[in-house]
Amino acid sequence: MAERLFSEFQPVSTSQWEEVINKDLKGADYEKRLVWKTTEGFSVRPYYRAEDLDKLNHLGSNPAEFPYVRGTEAGNNWLVRQGYCAWESFVKANEQALDGLKKGVTSVGFCIDGKRGIGPDKMAILLKGIDLSKTEINFEGCSCATPEIIESFIRVASDSGVNSADIKASFDFDPLRILTTTGNFCCSDYKSAIKSCMELVKEYSGIRVIGVEGYAFNDAGSTSVQELGFALSMGSEYMNILKDMGFSADEAASRIKFTFAIGPNYFIEIAKFRAARMLWANISKEYGAVSETAHKINIHAVTSQWNMTVYDAHVNLLRGTTEAMSAALAGVDSLEVLPFDYTFREPDTFSNRVARNTQIILKEESYFDKITDAGAGSYYIETLTASVAEHAWKLFMKTEDKGGYINSLKEGFVQGEIKATSTKRDLSIATRREILLGTNQYPNFNEVADKDVTLDVVTRGANWEKSNTPVIDPIEKYRGAQAFEHLRFTTETSGKRPKVFMLTFGNLAFCRARAQFASNFFAVAGFEVVDNTRFNTVEDGVKAALDAKADIIVACSSDEEYALSVPEIKKLSADKAIIVVAGEPACKEELISAGITNFISVKSNVLETLNNYQTLLGIK
Repeated sequence: MAERLFSEFQPVSTSQWEEVINKDLKGADYEKRLVWKTTEGFSVRPYYRAEDLDKLNHLGSNPAEFPYVRGTEAGNNWLVRQGYCAWESFVKANEQALDGLKKGVTSVGFCIDGKRGIGPDKMAILLKGIDLSKTEINFEGCSCATPEIIESFIRVASDSGVNSADIKASFDFDPLRILTTTGNFCCSDYKSAIKSCMELVKEYSGIRVIGVEGYAFNDAGSTSVQELGFALSMGSEYMNILKDMGFSADEAASRIKFTFAIGPNYFIEIAKFRAARMLWANISKEYGAVSETAHKINIHAVTSQWNMTVYDAHVNLLRGTTEAMSAALAGVDSLEVLPFDYTFREPDTFSNRVARNTQIILKEESYFDKITDAGAGSYYIETLTASVAEHAWKLFMKTEDKGGYINSLKEGFVQGEIKATSTKRDLSIATRREILLGTNQYPNFNEVADKDVTLDVVTRGANWEKSNTPVIDPIEKYRGAQAFEHLRFTTETSGKRPKVFMLTFGNLAFCRARAQFASNFFAVAGFEVVDNTRFNTVEDGVKAALDAKADIIVACSSDEEYALSVPEIKKLSADKAIIVVAGEPACKEELISAGITNFISVKSNVLETLNNYQTLLGIK
C-alpha cells in the first residue's frame, strides 16, 4: 500500500523547490528573508533535505556507541533533580529532600556553604533517611573546603552500609568557574584541594568531584556555542591539571561532571547536548582515555536563570517547560527545573511542586523517557548538531591555541567574546528583537512587583560577587530582563504613576492597531494606560485627555491624517501633556518642524525611549 501511495508522487528536486521559492519571493533577497542568522554564528536554512545529511560526518552510530552523539546509554531515563538550600537549616533541607523523594525526585541537590565545610554530624542530619543506594546526592556551592565535605559524606555513607559501588554523588568543586565569575580563585592552593578530592574517592567509582559549570557562561548572556566551547576548554584544563598530578586520563575524565544551562532556543539546545557528548568523547580520547566511562560525558542540565523574569513570573513556567523538553529529548543524565519564583524569593511548596512535576509529566504522561534520541535522523536537528559542534570546536581550539582556559582568561579572550554577545543581546532586548514575554513585550498592565522584591533583584550587578583582589576581569552574571524590570520598578517606587492617553481618531484599523502597540509600549514601564476605541474629532480626544489629567497623549491614526491633526493636538493641549506620535509617518520632518519631537515605532529602542520619558516626567 505504501509503495502504491508514494509511487503516485514524483520526487521533487531541490532545484525545483528553489525555483518555486524564488518565484514566490518576487525578487526579494532570499538570504535576508528566509535564512536565519543565529547569534551562535552560523546560518540556518529555511528547509533541509535528505541530501544535506550526506555532508555530515557524525552519523552512523547508535545510542551508547562512540562518539555518543545519540546518547551515552541505550535508554533515556534521566534523573529528576531538585535543589534544597541547607544554608539556614540542615534539618529543613533534609525534610524537604525526603518530601521530594516521596514525590518523584531521584536526584537531590543540596546547596551548601562550601567555604566552611560540613562535619560528619551535620552531614548525618542532611542525609538522614535518604537511601544512598537509590538516590544520587549532589552538593552545590562547593569551594576549597570540599575535601572536608567529601570526607564527611564518605564517613556517613560507609556507616549506612551501602556498597561503595552503588553510591552516586557529585561535588561541584569548580575553581575555574569561581575564577571566571569573581576574578580570583576560591583559595590560593586549589590544586592541592583537587588532589585531595581525587584521593578521597578512589574506592567510590560513582562519585564525581570536579564540576565544570558551563551554566556560568549562560548566566552572563553567552550563546549556546560559547557555553559549550568554553566549558569544554575548562574540562580540558582540568584534564591537564589532573594528569600533571599523576592521574591517568581515565581517572581524570571519570571524575568530571558538566552542568549546562538550557537556553530558550529549543532545537539549538537539543543540538548543543548532542554535540557536547560527541566533542567530549573525542577530547577524552585524545588525552589517552580508553574506558567507556571516561569517554561518556556526564551532563546535568538546569533551566536558564538568564531569561527568567520577575514581572509576569508565571511565564517562567512556560520557559522552564520548553527548556526541560529540549534537554530531555537530547538525553541528559539529570535535569533540574528551577521554580518559577527562583529569582526573587525562596521557592515555596507550590513552586517547588510545579517545577518537580514538570519533569514527571514529561516522563509519566508524555513518555519522553521511552525514546532514545528522538531527533536522530531529522535533517534539521542533525544539521544543527553539526553546526553547533563545528563552531564550539573552533572556539575550543582558539582557547587552546592561547595556552588553555586560564591563559585565555588572563588575556581577556573569554570575557571579550561573552561581552560582545551579551551586548548584542541587550540591544536586541531593548529593541524587542528578542522578546521576554511579559517584560519587554505584552506586559501585565496593572501588575505590581511582589512585595518581597528588593531593588537588588532588578538592578543589574547589585549582587555580583567579585573578588577584592582580582587577577582577571570576571564575567558578569545578570538576567536579560533586569534593565526593563528596573525601569518598571522605578516607576512603582517613585510614588507617581504617569498616565498615558491613547488619542485615537481617523482610520479605525490604523488607530486601533497603533493604540494597541503604544499601550504595550508604555505599559512596559509601568505607566497607567488609558485606551480608547475612537474619537469623532481630535478636539473631543484632547478634551478627554486633559480631563483625565494625562501626562502623555499618544496620537494614534494613519500617516495621512497625522500631518494636519497632530499639530492641532499639540495646539489644543497647550503643552499640558507630552505629545507622542505612534509610528514613523512620511510627514515626520514636517511634524518635527512644528515642534512635535516624540515618536515611537517598531524601530524604537524601547528601553532608551522609556528611560527618557521617565526623566521628562521627573521619575528617578
